[in-house]
Amino acid sequence: MSRAISTILGGALLLTSVASAAQAGGLERGGYNWDLLFDQERYATEAGIIYVTPDRKIKNAVDTNRADGLGANGIGGGSTSTHETPSYVVPRFGAKIGLTPDADCLASYSQPWGVHTNPGADWVGANQNIETDIRSDDYGLTCSYKFDVGKGQLRAIGGVSYQEVSGYKNRLVVGPAAFGPAAALFDGQGKLDLDADGWGWRIGAAYEIPEIAFRASLIYNAEIDLGQINGTVDLTGLPPLPTNPFANKITDVYGTATMPQSLEFKLQTGIAPDWLAFGSVKWVDWSVLNVVSFCPTSTKGIVSCGPTSPVLLTTLDLMFQDGWTVAAGIGHKFNDKWSGSAQLSWDRGTSTGLTTQTDTYLLSGGVSYAPNKNVELRLGGAVGMLAAGSYGPTACPKTGGCGNDVTYDFGDDFVGALSLAGKIKF
Repeated sequence: MSRAISTILGGALLLTSVASAAQAGGLERGGYNWDLLFDQERYATEAGIIYVTPDRKIKNAVDTNRADGLGANGIGGGSTSTHETPSYVVPRFGAKIGLTPDADCLASYSQPWGVHTNPGADWVGANQNIETDIRSDDYGLTCSYKFDVGKGQLRAIGGVSYQEVSGYKNRLVVGPAAFGPAAALFDGQGKLDLDADGWGWRIGAAYEIPEIAFRASLIYNAEIDLGQINGTVDLTGLPPLPTNPFANKITDVYGTATMPQSLEFKLQTGIAPDWLAFGSVKWVDWSVLNVVSFCPTSTKGIVSCGPTSPVLLTTLDLMFQDGWTVAAGIGHKFNDKWSGSAQLSWDRGTSTGLTTQTDTYLLSGGVSYAPNKNVELRLGGAVGMLAAGSYGPTACPKTGGCGNDVTYDFGDDFVGALSLAGKIKF
């Protein structure tokens, strides 16, 4: 592959990462990216950081259960509007080595999953969410082997990942006004902390014709069974209550969950001297996450834990639908050192009524600067729209249903992202 095409491709791959981070369906944050494995040099390292600023605003909020909240329509306290999504940063790192002319391996670190919402404690939906923060770390090893087939090479791909997932959710359990004089001592809030880990694997194939920068790849990432999720429910924000045996206590809890499988197809090709076209289609099985149940650890092995369990203590109500992302773009070399690329992408929202993750439309652009054959710097950005929608009662397997705590709307909102990456190869 010529250096010109390689530089154009570098900018194109940057846009893929930016789009993935900015179009965060389900719990996706940085997603999976194994593109460094295809680098033509024997040794290559790459590090990058993406800064995303979603501007999701909640409006017209109504507390539908005033007994555990601040008051419907702001009556009794609380705002009917708030800003839900703070900015976040997504780092990534990869190091690729060519073991032989045909065998390559990539060691990588990324944060594929995550979500952070922080509408605060002063809105009427505080009984649904004050702050939720889920984080992940993925340590991966992916290898491939190439065979000559026709005019190009067929590459077999396989790998494994170890993932750690942790986080918390804080919400209002009982409105402080219910405590009378004790309201000065207790805020009525509860907090779920969780921690889990698991292993996953991937398999795929790619066909490449380096002379024209053609590559078609299909990679399947298996689901990651987190096994038993361990955590605690902290209800020390409540006074002792005869109706709640867990009030004013920290209780060990457990649950189970599986992170989703995914399948991604990517296609790129040179279309004219110094021009490259590229695109991708990705499916993520987010529907595997619906209602994540947590029960007291003391009941484990005695009573099963699920959304209808008599010992159910709390849940994470997600009810995601599967995610689809489609992207297409074009890249161009301007001179021996500079190239640029642009991409349009669409992500089908994963929300079925219990989150604000609706469709996202994104325009991304980036430039790549290669002062010499060993170093490459990339800068990218994206602007897009988060589609409008609403939150409210949603069918789910949990006793009593889901989304019965508050209703609210959100309009078409802005999302932006910036990315900076550097690559050293030799």
